[in-house]
Amino acid sequence: MDLHQLYIFTKVVEHKSFSKAADDIYLSQSTVSSHIHSLEKSLGMTLFDRVGRESILTPYGERLYKWAQKLLQLKDEALLDLNEGMRNMKGNIRIAASSVPGQFMIPRMVKNFRKENHEVTFYIEQTSSKGVSEMVLNGTVDFGILGEKYANDKLRFIPLLKEQLVLITPKEMELSSPIQLNDVMEYPIIMRNSNSGTNAMVERYLKQNQLTKEKLNVVAYADSSESVIQFVIEGIGVSIMSEIAAKEHAKMKQINMYTLENFTTERYFYLTYHINRTQSLVSKRFIEEAPDLV
Repeated sequence: MDLHQLYIFTKVVEHKSFSKAADDIYLSQSTVSSHIHSLEKSLGMTLFDRVGRESILTPYGERLYKWAQKLLQLKDEALLDLNEGMRNMKGNIRIAASSVPGQFMIPRMVKNFRKENHEVTFYIEQTSSKGVSEMVLNGTVDFGILGEKYANDKLRFIPLLKEQLVLITPKEMELSSPIQLNDVMEYPIIMRNSNSGTNAMVERYLKQNQLTKEKLNVVAYADSSESVIQFVIEGIGVSIMSEIAAKEHAKMKQINMYTLENFTTERYFYLTYHINRTQSLVSKRFIEEAPDLV
């Protein structure tokens, strides 16, 4: 039994005639008869009694007609809802974000997107960059925004914003420029956790300069940029972190911010999505507009 067979069945019921039903839906009478025969065979019951020129419903046919009307109406409602969903920009968007994008980029992007898309609700999950990529891969979210690329054929990355890492110190600690990374080695350091894009970038820089993380005087690891900044504000240590996350606190003179000489490595924040995931209309539009929303 399929919906097309049910549709033909209802037309035969309404016209009380195979031939009239065939004319109404532009099929041959033999095709209509074949569909009804297949429907009766699949159900194991007779739906029509052929009395003279009319086809009269059996008790089974009467019961099926009521269900057929409901099922066909439900199909029409489903198609209407799908079509409206393709025209109307409303729905939910689920985003996984690493620390810096979650705190400093996504609020602005959501604000800009909602200027023309008022009926969209956002759900934001904040985790490490590696956690973001994993959530995108397992389909927990529609897409992610993060500060590190992870090699995977199923992920696509769209660059959104370029930035650099900077050194931050407590406001009481003023250093003389230029500052080399070797100058920082003697100070207690606050690091991001091992799954963060910032940490991965620092470790790459250390490796390029034949330095190991073990030579750093790491006193704490933190899950977020805000936690790192609070450690520094409290005078517990210094840190290498995102310029985007640090600059507002530096403007308020809560911390000092310095450029590291020869630390010229820049990074991008990316939007990443699963190439095999079917996006809703609103998610697809956000992805397309993302570079202009930052």
